[in-house]
Amino acid sequence: MSSAPDRQEAMMLIRQAVQAGVRPALACRELGLSARTLQRWQHQAADGRPRAQRPAPPNKLSDEERRAVLEAANGADCASLTPHQIVPKLADEGIYLASESTFYRVLRAAGQVTRRGRSQSPRKRVLTTHRADGPNQLWCWDITWLPTTVRGRFFYWYMVKDIYSRKLVVNAVHESETSEQASALLQRGCQAEQTADRPPVLHSDNGTAMKGATMLACMQELGVVPSFSRPRVSNDNAYAEALFKTAKYCPLWPERPFDTLEQARQWVEQFVRWYNEEHRHGSLNYVTPDQRHRG
Repeated sequence: MSSAPDRQEAMMLIRQAVQAGVRPALACRELGLSARTLQRWQHQAADGRPRAQRPAPPNKLSDEERRAVLEAANGADCASLTPHQIVPKLADEGIYLASESTFYRVLRAAGQVTRRGRSQSPRKRVLTTHRADGPNQLWCWDITWLPTTVRGRFFYWYMVKDIYSRKLVVNAVHESETSEQASALLQRGCQAEQTADRPPVLHSDNGTAMKGATMLACMQELGVVPSFSRPRVSNDNAYAEALFKTAKYCPLWPERPFDTLEQARQWVEQFVRWYNEEHRHGSLNYVTPDQRHRG
């Protein structure tokens, strides 16, 4: 909405431009106006909308009807219900006071649009984020399945990865997925990297092995700070998932499934050696994870 002085100034500028030979449409465009707006302003210098008489709509609720809506919403049988539930409940009793949207509008005008019932209102929590600016500050780990020649049987590759350097810190392959084997893997990794005086943050998803009592007790004993993915967010452990894709799509991946557990362990050892010492990582400016880890 433009004030009367602004309209007068705009029309004066347009008149000066037209006298200088500019077309009215181009002059209006420079001011962000349309030619139709200019014509309306020439016939009506002031905006008539603030003084317009707007009659109340015929279906507007009276004060008595509004009080009836509030009394129904605050009644003992409806105090814990939302308007989405109140309207059909009253309809079952043969009562119709207003629509669901009208209930909300009346409650909002009365300052009663709050969480109804005993349930607590949702709380906004600050997202937990971690950042690594050096090696052995932030690790992630996960487990993936390795196919075998026996249908329905898999070997389980346990992997711990340093997010800063992308180095595979420690790995293991087992025939089962348990928190006991995961805790043993974490102990080996902490001993290999000598993290006793500066334990890292360990991020994982919400699998059984990741949140098992043995694994949580081991992290507490080692001083490792646990971090877990958000519920129903599949890409919170993206560094581990990206590593498994690299492993299963690289030329080293065998053409046939693994026959024995020892064969799977040998392949994982070969891949880890290649990944840490030879693979030039694109996210590391094409240096190897070992080079980045050593600085």
